[in-house]
Amino acid sequence: MNKEEKIFADGFSFKRSESAPDFVVGRLSLKVDEAIGFIKKYDKNGWVNLSVKTARSGNHYVELDTFDPSSKKEKKSSAKKQQKTEDEGDGLPF
Repeated sequence: MNKEEKIFADGFSFKRSESAPDFVVGRLSLKVDEAIGFIKKYDKNGWVNLSVKTARSGNHYVELDTFDPSSKKEKKSSAKKQQKTEDEGDGLPF
């Protein structure tokens, strides 16, 4: 499996406070100049998707979410077309 390199979100910081009430997930801080530059660089149709994750060390970090649902649909569609072609190829009904 080919893993893409992580793209850490410049200018974004997430912290969880253990003393916070249960309904408070954490605190997101933005360093304006860095965050704006990051947003402009990775803007896709007016959106930038980020994921808050936990490192092995237990610290939280903010990462660019590079998931593209259209590429997943294209792969699925391509696989279905290939399967259909293979099924039709031998002329057997099963």
